[in-house]
This record gives sequence, C-alpha cells and structure tokens, in this order.
Amino acid sequence: MLRNRQVDGMKFRRQCPIGRYVADFYCFEAALVIELDGGVHSQPSQLRKDAAKDSFLERQGIRVLRVLRVPNGMVLEHPEEFLKKIRDALTRCLAA
Repeated sequence: MLRNRQVDGMKFRRQCPIGRYVADFYCFEAALVIELDGGVHSQPSQLRKDAAKDSFLERQGIRVLRVLRVPNGMVLEHPEEFLKKIRDALTRCLAA
C-alpha cells in the first residue's frame, strides 16, 4: 500500500536506517516514521526499547507526533483504517 507513491504522492522507504535504529517505513518529505508493532511490543522490555527509539527519532528532528505505531494485524484486517491513519499523520506532519 505504501509503494510507488500511492499514499498522497509521498514516497516511503522500507527498512530505513536512522542512526542505530531501523524504521519499518520512513517518509523523508514528511519526516514520518511508521512502525508496525506486533504483540512483542506490549512487553515491558520492548516498550522501553521503543521509547528509546522514539526519543532518538525526536532528537533527529522527527517529532513524536510523527511516529505512528499501529498493530501488525491492522494492515491486513483493516487496510482502509490503516491508510486513514497514515493520511491523518501526513497531514499533521506537513502542516507543522
């Protein structure tokens, strides 16, 4: 769904390295990181790692509001809702 500028003409790079982290998807134009989180991300140790990653991204100029976390299953089960979340995040990022 994120290939070939299908979402509002924005280009997303998959598995994009940012510092010592790898973003699942990154849109340079909007400075938007999309993380697809599975069940493991609800564990306390992973929550701490995710918080550290989010903090690093914010220090790189990617504001926290630009980090969108969604459950893995949403993409397949509710693709329209997933795309709406991305479009809403893009709108907020580009307006800032």
